[in-house]
Amino acid sequence: MELKIRLITSFFLIIILFFCYFNKIISFIFLNILVFLSITEFFEVIKKISKKKIVQISIFIISLFYILFFYFTILFYLYYSSDFYLVFFLILICIASDSGGYILGKLIGGKKLSSISPNKTYAGSMGSFIFSLIIAFIFKENINIQHNIYYFTLLMSLLCQIGDLSISYIKRLARIKNTGNILPGHGGILDRVDGILLVLPLGILIILN
Repeated sequence: MELKIRLITSFFLIIILFFCYFNKIISFIFLNILVFLSITEFFEVIKKISKKKIVQISIFIISLFYILFFYFTILFYLYYSSDFYLVFFLILICIASDSGGYILGKLIGGKKLSSISPNKTYAGSMGSFIFSLIIAFIFKENINIQHNIYYFTLLMSLLCQIGDLSISYIKRLARIKNTGNILPGHGGILDRVDGILLVLPLGILIILN
């Protein structure tokens, strides 16, 4: 039942992504909503980590910088470039990385990758890399970058997994399973975009350089 709900939610997210691909205004609106909800969730999670104001403020400043780095990089790219295709490609890598990690992690299981997130396994990590490389193979003729697309994709998948573990670490500190419940089957916004927040800005900067 949970998987069914997760798939339905993913379907609606893909529809939103489809409209963002063809319309910059929708992309801008969705980006602002995404950032606002992410900051709100960060704030709520941080309050559960510590009651000390100095700790809350310190973590919130770091989280805010993390989100704003993502926001202004995407905003800059959307404003100066008409090529949303590369952003779409990076998002697909993240989706493939998450899906591959989830599927192979469930099918194979095995040794845990880290104590930060007990559900993450080495098999799942390999699944993330493999599924991401499939996306690179499918889109290799349509992506124009000055780097080897397979090495680039492996790096993006690694960053996606690091982003995932980073949010997992914060959730562990807060002793919560999900950052929210706005996305049925997925949890909160941060549960869904944990890897994207890191991959999109760094991927864009690498591509532009």
